[in-house]
Amino acid sequence: MRGMSLSEGAGRGIAVLGSTGSIGTQTLDVARERGWRVTALAAGRNVELLAAQVREFRPELVSVDAGVLAQARGALPGVRVIADPAEVAATPTGVVVNAMSGLIGLSPTRAALEAGQAVALATKEAMVTAAHLMWEAASLGGGRVVPVDSEHTGVFQCLTGEDMADVAEVILTASGGPFREGPADLSGVTPAEALRHPSWSMGPKVTIDSATLMNKGLEVMECASLYGLPLSQVGVVVHPQSLIHAAVRFRDGSLKAQFGPTDMRLPIAYAVDAAPTGMTRPGDVRGARRGREVGTHLGWPMRGTWEFREPDLDRFPCLGLAYRAGEAGGLLSVALNAADEVAVDAFLAGQIGFTDIPRLLERVLDDTPAGTLTWDTLAETDAWARTRAQELAANGGRA
Repeated sequence: MRGMSLSEGAGRGIAVLGSTGSIGTQTLDVARERGWRVTALAAGRNVELLAAQVREFRPELVSVDAGVLAQARGALPGVRVIADPAEVAATPTGVVVNAMSGLIGLSPTRAALEAGQAVALATKEAMVTAAHLMWEAASLGGGRVVPVDSEHTGVFQCLTGEDMADVAEVILTASGGPFREGPADLSGVTPAEALRHPSWSMGPKVTIDSATLMNKGLEVMECASLYGLPLSQVGVVVHPQSLIHAAVRFRDGSLKAQFGPTDMRLPIAYAVDAAPTGMTRPGDVRGARRGREVGTHLGWPMRGTWEFREPDLDRFPCLGLAYRAGEAGGLLSVALNAADEVAVDAFLAGQIGFTDIPRLLERVLDDTPAGTLTWDTLAETDAWARTRAQELAANGGRA
């Protein structure tokens, strides 16, 4: 049975978490085009942009960072303003789009799934650091998950109508970032150079992660968790044109790929359409009835040369570190994610160099205590890894 498009469902609405960020604002662009009803917004500290969003979309509920709660309440008369995005996520609506980056997005994801919500998931951390906990929350509350990232929605679309037992390999594409052609020596790379992504417009954290290929490593771990695959069945290929977003190779030798323009509004729209019939467990892929065109892409031309090459793990060791953490399981993924946030901030602040990032991450992985993943150990390991990474960053990325 084909899922119903959100735009065709009477009374359906969306809640957007991280509404003032890159994915959040693009989600509202799609909402504007599609005529979706926005029931709630969760933002951080950008009260000015949030106020403009509230004036246009008239949500019933808004959350902000506790530090600007009083300011937001003064700027948004007549709107219920709170400081807990998890409450926003649990409030009944059609689809919750979670674009809150970082570990702060975990609690709202858990709350939405336990409340039986359909979640369009744009935050990697939920599946990178807490996959089985998130699937337990979905099982407990009846929530559903569908990915928003271009690579993961590409995999989702390729798997629609297929049997997971027939999957031989999932292939994620990487642009290769700004340094795919050089320089050979990356030690002198500046933050300004690393922020010049050749294909996508994203926030600074994701952009630096793309330059180191850590972003692709996180996506590999997320992909394995979303579709119930071992890391050995998730591959990466560098595709500089960024037009093929993902592919699936099947056991009979067939290959399916999803490709299209580099416009995040397309995967956002598909994710919201697919969320009501999304996954209740890893690999539980069901298709969706697609809504009307987003932007003006129906006439997008299929032309030009498409290139594919293997990633260089010597120049970009972060990708290999992600495989290491994902294969080890336990708490290493939590530690890697936390340490990477610290390392990227330290690089952007000029505290460490570009090539110090993987050295710092490797040292944190080496030092991470063994343990079983629970909500408590997740928080403890995250805090420990951040402290350890900050110690290393203070010494130029070294002990």
